[in-house]
Amino acid sequence: MKFIIKLFPEITIKSRPVRKRLIARLQTNIQIILARIEPSAKVSSFWDKLEVAVDPEAVQGDNGVRDELVEAMARIPGIQTFLEVEQYPLGDFHQVYELTRQAYAERIKGKTFKVRVRRSGKHEFTSVELERYVGGGLRQHTEAAGVDVHKPEVWVDLEVRDDRLFIISQIHKGIGGYPLGTQEPVLSLISGGFDSIVASWMTMRRGCKTHFLFFNLGGYAHEIGVKQVSLYLWRRYGSSARVKFITVPFEEVVGEILQSIDRSHMGVVLKRMMMRAADRVADRMNIPALVTGESIAQVSSQTLPNLSLIDNVAEHLVLRPLITMDKPDIIDQCRALGAFEFASAMPEFCGVISDKPTTAAKRERVEREEHAFNFEVLDKALDEVEVISIDEIVENQNINTEIEALTRVGADHVIVDIRAPQEEERKPLNMPGCEILKIPFYKLEQEVGLLDTQRTYLLYCEKGVMSQMHAQHLTEKGYANIGVFRPAAHK
Repeated sequence: MKFIIKLFPEITIKSRPVRKRLIARLQTNIQIILARIEPSAKVSSFWDKLEVAVDPEAVQGDNGVRDELVEAMARIPGIQTFLEVEQYPLGDFHQVYELTRQAYAERIKGKTFKVRVRRSGKHEFTSVELERYVGGGLRQHTEAAGVDVHKPEVWVDLEVRDDRLFIISQIHKGIGGYPLGTQEPVLSLISGGFDSIVASWMTMRRGCKTHFLFFNLGGYAHEIGVKQVSLYLWRRYGSSARVKFITVPFEEVVGEILQSIDRSHMGVVLKRMMMRAADRVADRMNIPALVTGESIAQVSSQTLPNLSLIDNVAEHLVLRPLITMDKPDIIDQCRALGAFEFASAMPEFCGVISDKPTTAAKRERVEREEHAFNFEVLDKALDEVEVISIDEIVENQNINTEIEALTRVGADHVIVDIRAPQEEERKPLNMPGCEILKIPFYKLEQEVGLLDTQRTYLLYCEKGVMSQMHAQHLTEKGYANIGVFRPAAHK
């Protein structure tokens, strides 16, 4: 079995040395990935294409190897299209025509075509003679629009090599782009939502070795979810290169923002803190650029004035592949990547979004707000950064195990409102006769050890997301008296 790989068109217009380098890297990447599926797969490179040869015995029967190979090549950056070629013993002209008609009848229906034969070895016929015979048969016995020798809509490609005939049976579409590793590496700020997933994929497709940077705003389950979607992206689109997954514990940074920054500027300041942290992580890893999933005006922090202020604290180049994309298009692309279920289940944290956020922050005002921020908290978060290789992520971590949410409060229950103070003040929890503690989520882990172990504490937040994740996290840490309260109307 053989595949002929066509290059991403932008590769073919490069200078000779650059083109050779890109093709060589693509050959290596394909070899690494396909060898995991079928060790007999061998990749050969040529000036205008690559070829993959697989031991025919490896794809005989219903063993799924052929499907795995096709699926893998469809996701390798640098491949525009690839042709699946079937191999047959070479018979007479009529046998060649019959096999060609079986393969091409549907493809040339209503279209013009031209037969092209490449031949090597010694034969009693010429390539032109075989082209005329097969072309005449196809013109008479198919629904093709006719032969066009100058600009055909379909090329009918045959190859004769000694006593073997090769016919293209299927044409598969690749993702294009540049071979992974041919461009400089980048650090992608990934939250696990639609935007950051698609932005990460887009830089991988352009040949950038893409590392993943996650800011944990509070919740172990969220971190596991983001790790899993990052692992998924890497395995499907970038596994020819090893990358890192970096976690920055940002819960205390969020807490400091909530206590020190005016609510109208919280979103911009949070993004600036993330950018400062990303800058320092990129410095440590010698990575020249950062990647975010922002799109103009999608949310308040993504207006042009606010993006300018966010970029102002970064020394590295900030790439925004989605900058002019519409949200529905981003979601559609995420679905095409097979990551829709990941993104749609990824939580958003209550209490992190600004109240009546500014859409045109001024530098003087932002700097004045940040003057009240304790930057030692940011330094502490960067001292506690966790860096692991992406392939060290354990895929089977259970992020779906949920703690049952109670809709009624018993006599021995205490409700713990974990919302940020501003949110709690705007919409206080009114539960007459119930004991309610107010512990913001960013202080919860520090104060939970002070609670009475003989009582049961039900965590509450308006959306029910942070309460669920914090309850799961605390349960995993050994606190057996933690639950979740979610009023029936919110279930």
